[in-house]
Amino acid sequence: MGKGTQAHLLHERLGACHLSTGDVFRAASRTNCIQSPAMTAALEYMRRGDLVPDSTVWEMVRERSGCVRCQGGFVLDGFPRTLAQAEALNQLMQEEKISLSAVVNYELPLAEIVSRLSGRRICEKCKSVFHVTQQPPKAAGICDHCGGRLYQREDDRPESITVRMEVYERSTAPLIQFYQHLGLLLPVAATGSPEEICARTVTALEQRSQPVT
Repeated sequence: MGKGTQAHLLHERLGACHLSTGDVFRAASRTNCIQSPAMTAALEYMRRGDLVPDSTVWEMVRERSGCVRCQGGFVLDGFPRTLAQAEALNQLMQEEKISLSAVVNYELPLAEIVSRLSGRRICEKCKSVFHVTQQPPKAAGICDHCGGRLYQREDDRPESITVRMEVYERSTAPLIQFYQHLGLLLPVAATGSPEEICARTVTALEQRSQPVT
């Protein structure tokens, strides 16, 4: 399971607000969703097959900036992905006089990333996530929760994953250096079950929050 699963588990475990840019983009593509100007602009880019620019992604995040003021804290999922987004987030945090506790970097060998993502299946109705080997449904191709059909996302096919990793190396990996420089990077091994990874993450966060004696 990926970062979205971990963000959801951390939301449940810590009571923190979960802000997922993936969920925001999916909401923008639904016809019954009331769209903000930023969501409308993002949808136009996606319809043309273009990447949504940083400025539009940032506006979509700002529209939900109430999450960063949540008393229980917040977990950002899928943002920031570029240095420009990270710098914009840093500016917002300064304006709100809020500081980040940590930026979790889940570490996993490439071969396992391909295996994990290519085995992922999503319910077309309730969006529940399964895995063909690690978390299979009770009936093949059928969601345990609502009976919807499970499908493989185009970007979860092995060839697409390779392209995604190339994009990651170009645009997202520099964030590691950015947050290392700020002293916020928190490496966590992403091996084991989702629950084991979550427990490892919580322990690392708790250790970071303890005062140095």
